[in-house]
Amino acid sequence: MRTTRTTRTTPGRLREGRRRQADRRYGARLLTSTALAGLAALAFGLLLTLVVGQWRPLLRLDTSAAHDLHAVAVRHHGWTAALRLLSDRVWDPVTLRAAVAVLTLWLLYRRAWRLAAWAAVTAVAGGLIGLLVKTVTERARPALQDPVAHAPGYSFPSGHAMTATTSFAILMLVLAPLLPRAWRIAGWCVAVLSVLGVGFTRVALGVHWFSDVLGGWLLGLTVVALTAWPFQAWRADTGRARPPLSEGLEPELTEAVPEPDPR
Repeated sequence: MRTTRTTRTTPGRLREGRRRQADRRYGARLLTSTALAGLAALAFGLLLTLVVGQWRPLLRLDTSAAHDLHAVAVRHHGWTAALRLLSDRVWDPVTLRAAVAVLTLWLLYRRAWRLAAWAAVTAVAGGLIGLLVKTVTERARPALQDPVAHAPGYSFPSGHAMTATTSFAILMLVLAPLLPRAWRIAGWCVAVLSVLGVGFTRVALGVHWFSDVLGGWLLGLTVVALTAWPFQAWRADTGRARPPLSEGLEPELTEAVPEPDPR
């Protein structure tokens, strides 16, 4: 007579299976984020090389975009005033850095020490790295006839574009866990449109070349990716799950005590 053996899945085996699945997901996400950071850094390095080498196709693109948008700005004063309001007030680096500073203070109040440190370091590192690259490249800003706006300093990369990239990334990566899913999607859409809008205003106002803006976006993304890495490594070391970036860096921010005391 043949006997039928019934295999029972023990709780230990279930936990082990879930752990392995989590490890595989973690590995895949880790590789994906690493690849994206590497691609952003590689793209910025390539763009920097083309800018410094004055690659003719890029120069033609920059010149064409600058003159076409400048012609519109000169003819339409209301349009230009709206662009200046957005660029010099709403999306100004001072405004965005102030928002990040307030957010950092709130995180300290919530005792989210490590997340506050990440936000502060990302904002400061972005500003310093952007200034360093500007100083090294020494690229001149567009010199257009009848300019509608002026800006000091060197041109590459765009400080407005880079600050917008880092600042909106910080705001969404911190606040995403506090938002309902529908609002979270809306928040990311607003963040992306704002970053793109900042870049458009700088080119349309004639104070940056298109490649300056592109460089600011790429360098900002690289900085965010590189500073987020140690924070996610800390979560892994402490046994915390690594959520998708669209859901924020620290889902525990909704809890009364989001992080263990560092002491």
